[in-house]
Amino acid sequence: MDPALRRLVNGVLWPGFTGLRPPDWLARACDDGLAGVVYFGHNIDQCDAEQPARLSAELRNHRPGVLIGIDEEGGNVSRLDAARGSVLPGHAQLGCLDNLDSTRAVGRMIGRRAASAGANIVLAPVADVNTNPANPVIGVRAFGRDTQLVARHAAAMILGLQESGVAACVKHFPGHGDTHTDSHLALPRLDLSWTEIERDHLPPFHAAVAAGVRAVMTAHIVVPDRGDLPATLNARILGALRETGFTGTIVTDALDMAAIRASFGAGQGAVLALVAGAELLCIGNPSNLGPNGGRTTDQTAYLEVRDAIFEALDDGVLTAGALERAGESVARLALPTDPPIPLDIPAPSAKQDASDAGRMVRSAITVRGAAKLDQPRLTLLDLRARATLAVASTADTFTTSLSLNFELDRIAPGADQAALAGRLAAIPSDSGVVVLVDRIGSAGAQLDAVKSIADLRPHAVVINAGVPSCDPIPLAVIDALGSSKITAETVVSMLRGQTP
Repeated sequence: MDPALRRLVNGVLWPGFTGLRPPDWLARACDDGLAGVVYFGHNIDQCDAEQPARLSAELRNHRPGVLIGIDEEGGNVSRLDAARGSVLPGHAQLGCLDNLDSTRAVGRMIGRRAASAGANIVLAPVADVNTNPANPVIGVRAFGRDTQLVARHAAAMILGLQESGVAACVKHFPGHGDTHTDSHLALPRLDLSWTEIERDHLPPFHAAVAAGVRAVMTAHIVVPDRGDLPATLNARILGALRETGFTGTIVTDALDMAAIRASFGAGQGAVLALVAGAELLCIGNPSNLGPNGGRTTDQTAYLEVRDAIFEALDDGVLTAGALERAGESVARLALPTDPPIPLDIPAPSAKQDASDAGRMVRSAITVRGAAKLDQPRLTLLDLRARATLAVASTADTFTTSLSLNFELDRIAPGADQAALAGRLAAIPSDSGVVVLVDRIGSAGAQLDAVKSIADLRPHAVVINAGVPSCDPIPLAVIDALGSSKITAETVVSMLRGQTP
C-alpha cells in the first residue's frame, strides 16, 4: 500500500477506541497521519483527574497535530463526568435563563475542562430547535423550541468555547429538532419543506457561522424535499451549508449509528459523505452495538471505513485531490483556536465555576405546586425512558442524591395501570412519593401514569428531567430540565426545603 496514499486517507478519519491508553493499532495509525480521535466515557478514568491529559500527551507523542474531540455539552451529555454526571448546566437550563453572558460563561467552563484534558475541539453546542416535544434524542439537549433563542445561545456558547482556546463543532445540520426517531437507532425523516427548514431550523446555524464556528456536524436525517439521501451523504444539503458562508470543516455524525450503518454500512456511508462534501469522518463509539447486535471492535470499524475509501479511490469514485483538500481542512481545524483568553486574565477557580454553575441551575429549575417533602422516608417510582446512546452515562444522579438525603425505597411501575395502582397502594402512609419522568412533554405513557398516580397519591411530587409538559399536571412538579449531577443535587435540596 502506498504510504503517501495511506496518510492521505488517514487524514480524514476520526475513530473512537476502547481503553484508557492508545491501543497498538491506534498508535500506528497516528504515526501514519490519522486525523485524530474522539474520546468517549470509557476512555476517561473517573478516579484520576490527570489521566485524560496523559492520554492526550501520549497520542501527541505519535502525532503532534492530532485532533482530539470530546462530546461535552454540559447537562445530560458529558464524557468527562460520564460516571458521576455533569457539574455544569445543560442547554435547556441555559435557554430557560436566557442570559447570554451565562451561556458564554458555561462555554468557557466547558472549553477549559476540555482543554485541560488535552482536547482541542468540543462537539457542542447543539443548535437544534426542539420543535417536537416528543423528540427522543434532542429534548433538553437543545436550548429550546424558539428559533431565535436557540440561535443567540448557540452563538454565545461558541464564543465561550473558542475563547478558551478549543474549537467548537455546532450540531446537527440542518436540524434534528423536529424528528420522531433517534438516529442512533434508525434513520429519521424530516417531513418539512426546505422553506420551512430555512425559516425554523437553519437560523441557529447561520448565527453559528457568524460567530466564527470552526466546524459543523451533520445530521443523519432524510429531508425528502432535498432527496432520498441523509443529510450527511447529501450534496444538496451540505451545499446549503456552504451557502451560509461557512468555510470551516464539515464533520459527519458517527458513521456507526444505525441511521447510516443499517442502510449503507459505515464504509459506504463514509465514501458517500466525502463525495457529498464532508471532510472529517467521525467513525463512532466502539462500545455501541454493531449491526448483528454484537460489539464491533475499534480497529475493525476503523479498517472498514479506511478500506472502503481505498477502494473508492481505486474505482475513481473519489479523487486524491478531493481527499487532499478535505485533509487540509481537517489539519487547519487541529490548529489552535484564535484568539484564546489573554494570559493576563486569570481563569476563574474551580470553586467559582461550581458556584456560578449551581446558581444558574437553581435559577432555571421551576416548581409548580408544593414540592417540599417533610418525611424522612421516600418511595421512588422511576418512569423514565432508557437513556439514549447520545447521553451514554452510567450515572443515576437522582437516585444517588435522593438516597443520600432520604431513607429511599424504589418500586417498579408495573406493566399496566392495575399493577401501578397495586404498587402505590402498598406504599406506607408515612412515606413521601417521588415520581421521576422525562417524557411528559407530549401525550404518552408517562403522562398517563402521572395522572393515575395523582388519583391515588395526591401529595406525590413529580421530578421532570425532560421537556416541560404543556398539559396541566394534577401534582406538584419540579421541572428540572435535565438529569445532571448538579441538577439532581439542586432538586433534592429543594425537596428538603433548603437553599442550595
